[in-house]
Amino acid sequence: MPLRLRRRKPVGFARAADGSMTLIEHLRELRNRLFKSAVAIVLGFFVGLYLADPVLTIIRQPYCDLPSSIIDGQCAMVMLGPADVLLLKLKLALWLGLIIAGPVWLYQLWAFIAPGLHRHERRYAYVFSGIAAPLFAAGSILAYFVVAKGLAFLLEFAGDDIRTTLEITRYVDFVINLILIFGVAFEFPLMAFMLNAVGLVSAKKLMSWWRGVVFGFFAFAAVVTPTPDPFGMTALALCLSALYFIAVGAAFLNDRRRARRAGMADDVSDDEISPLAEAPAPVELPTPVELSQPVGGPPPLERPSPIPAPAPLASRYDETT
Repeated sequence: MPLRLRRRKPVGFARAADGSMTLIEHLRELRNRLFKSAVAIVLGFFVGLYLADPVLTIIRQPYCDLPSSIIDGQCAMVMLGPADVLLLKLKLALWLGLIIAGPVWLYQLWAFIAPGLHRHERRYAYVFSGIAAPLFAAGSILAYFVVAKGLAFLLEFAGDDIRTTLEITRYVDFVINLILIFGVAFEFPLMAFMLNAVGLVSAKKLMSWWRGVVFGFFAFAAVVTPTPDPFGMTALALCLSALYFIAVGAAFLNDRRRARRAGMADDVSDDEISPLAEAPAPVELPTPVELSQPVGGPPPLERPSPIPAPAPLASRYDETT
């Protein structure tokens, strides 16, 4: 008895990529992925509650390192409302939950979007994601060191007769906003390289813009940096300029690779016939006896089965619709 292999049904990714998935199935997939992402964020939130105190200590460290922050041998900060510290820890726990659950909800987002992209577009997304995360982390680390220098510069203007004690919620918001600004700013050079990767801008064009780009980086750093000290603005602008020139260098390498690939087909004429890998086989003609045999007609059609009655209107829809 011959064995028959059971054909596997296409998975959800393949069905979404070839367009065979219905709208209702797309909605169900979106609902399931949103639910999984929400569960991961909630679990990360509870982990963030456990890590909120150590993270708050790390954020306060630049201020506590200043001599003016020590009062009675402790790093003193002000709480204006009775629930400010509780709300602050909840906010930190939510941020930490988003970071901890980042691989889960980013994967769910990517798994929902990726079937609609071409293979080369998915490859560009992999490269962008692999470089964007380290750049954001580098910008966040730079922002943390800028906070220490910026606070030392700002608090020097307070005289000896002024006791400086910062309010804890405003200080934490200041540090988090600075980290987000620096992290997002470090993605600008990567976007310039992606424009070259998709063929919209050449490396020579990017290099010709370097004066305006460097000036724009210094102007952007002067506007978005919350501290008026020159240290943070200069550090952000110099790092962005260096990353931009690195992106231009990578764009030159990409253009050279693209030109080398295009040059491989320049020696071949458009009218030249490509050689075949296999030798042509002769076509066998039918014999006169085969041509004289009559051709049979098609088999008779089966009688169609009766059409079932339509289902009631209430049972045509499920919980999704």
